[in-house]
Amino acid sequence: MKQKHFMSNTLLGAAAAVVMGMCTTIATADEPCGDLEECRAFIEINASDGDIGFHALLDAEGWERARIIDPDGKKIFEERARGALKDQKLTENFFESAEPLCEEELVEEGEDDEVVTLPEFLERFPAGPYEFRTRGEGGGDEESAGITMFTHLIPAAPAEVDFDGSEISWEYGDDLGECTTFPEGFALADELDIVGYEVVLEPDDDALGSFKFTVQVPSDVVGTSYSVTVPLEYLASLPGDTPLKVEVGAIERRVDVMMLESFGNTTFTEEDGFCNNADQEMCPEE
Repeated sequence: MKQKHFMSNTLLGAAAAVVMGMCTTIATADEPCGDLEECRAFIEINASDGDIGFHALLDAEGWERARIIDPDGKKIFEERARGALKDQKLTENFFESAEPLCEEELVEEGEDDEVVTLPEFLERFPAGPYEFRTRGEGGGDEESAGITMFTHLIPAAPAEVDFDGSEISWEYGDDLGECTTFPEGFALADELDIVGYEVVLEPDDDALGSFKFTVQVPSDVVGTSYSVTVPLEYLASLPGDTPLKVEVGAIERRVDVMMLESFGNTTFTEEDGFCNNADQEMCPEE
């Protein structure tokens, strides 16, 4: 049974401060995105659970309506503010699609989960320029627009993800974990196509799950070590032996329409069974 731990407000504040202080942001293009402040569309795969989704972000000042147009000219998303929210206007919008399983054999007996294999998903969301359009800035009816590139270049799932009590480590992998059905001629992104990694250490505990250590590191900083040291201040803010889980995501190096580097598709690997103890052999049994 999972044990619950509780921290004082002081410790909770310290944990949050460490996480906020340690998070970095890899410089991304698609900022600005034409008339918009930012726009992005990308694939996210959870290689451990075997699911796949389409994610999108747009940021523009004070709009009432927004649309996304795919490379075939089809509208795939539309949003419109109404009532008080229309008067207030909207700015940033980020959404994630549902994330169906990528293989039929991942469906548990008796369940009716949707299955969308990688070939089916890539056919559903073609590669190419995706146009983001907003309307209603400043109370007018003129459209603002920007274009982001969407690719089918997908990073391999990080492999050998581990936590030794102070350091999170991994290797660049050679597959997509549970997603094993590939389109004909499909190849995973080369290691040189990775712009960075997102690394998350999360208490596997209902009371502490919101207090994560999250950091994004450029691939040239990680180099060949494939490791990130977790701040002692963060670990000290958690009770000893707190159960922990680790997530490492490889992020595609994408070139946008302005020929600048941008964040692209991401593949994550998750591992659990760790704890907040310098000696992982001493972690309590679940």
